[in-house]
Amino acid sequence: MQNMDELYTEYFQTVFKYLFCLTFDADLSEELTQETFYQAIKTYDNFRGDCKVSVWLCQIAKHLWYKECKKRKRNTSEQIDELADRLELKEQVESLILTNESKMELFHKLQGFDEKTREVMYLRFTGELSFKEIGEILNKNETWARVTFYRVKQKLAKEGQE
Repeated sequence: MQNMDELYTEYFQTVFKYLFCLTFDADLSEELTQETFYQAIKTYDNFRGDCKVSVWLCQIAKHLWYKECKKRKRNTSEQIDELADRLELKEQVESLILTNESKMELFHKLQGFDEKTREVMYLRFTGELSFKEIGEILNKNETWARVTFYRVKQKLAKEGQE
């Protein structure tokens, strides 16, 4: 067999064009062509001479291309999973921001009510207390707390529609 420099010079274009037909990417084709010749040098002793040298080199190139496709497919599925995780996290953050903005808007609107009414709303929203507990804290009964909450809620809903 010829020495490797002659082999490279003679078959580089053939292997490159073959790979370009598979990849449609000049940079990747060149990289795989170089890898093909590297593998050919490593396995030179295994070449039996059953076929032309160009066919042998193209077979090596084809196997390297398949290997690259598997690698890209694996990376793509990992990237898709990572992207999905990032999108889910982004949606959670956006939802949290919208929730916080809604709370800020609600608290701003509550400033227009008297102090006892605001306290009922704050204790119900932020403290997540029952109406009975709210009534006890404000020295009123459970019914008063429930009715006050309901009236403010109705008034806010009416303002929201307008």
